[in-house]
Amino acid sequence: MDNVILTVHLLLALSLIGAVLLQRSEGGGLGMGGGGGGAGASRPPVSAMGKVTWLLAIAFICTSITLTILSAQRTANGSVIDRIGAEAPAEEGAVTPDLGDSLLPPSSDDAPLVPSGE
Repeated sequence: MDNVILTVHLLLALSLIGAVLLQRSEGGGLGMGGGGGGAGASRPPVSAMGKVTWLLAIAFICTSITLTILSAQRTANGSVIDRIGAEAPAEEGAVTPDLGDSLLPPSSDDAPLVPSGE
């Protein structure tokens, strides 16, 4: 179920990107270009592409909310912080190597702090 909704969500996202890129630019990006815009300004009628974009945007938001709800239900029994403190389950038959002190630097007092190659 989650995979189906996630696939639909991905297709909606790609379709929405395509619909926005296919629309005709009306100029005056970011509200620049003057033109008044008061009560006397008339807006052009909404095109079919504008309606498709709105429909895709609404469907995208609905799938986003649905995925959020499904994810919250799946993890309702604990938070990420609770899982950090828990031990990771070990696989059966897996051998964990004992590294001991091999990762620690030598404890001798006369050991150089800087590599001797310089």
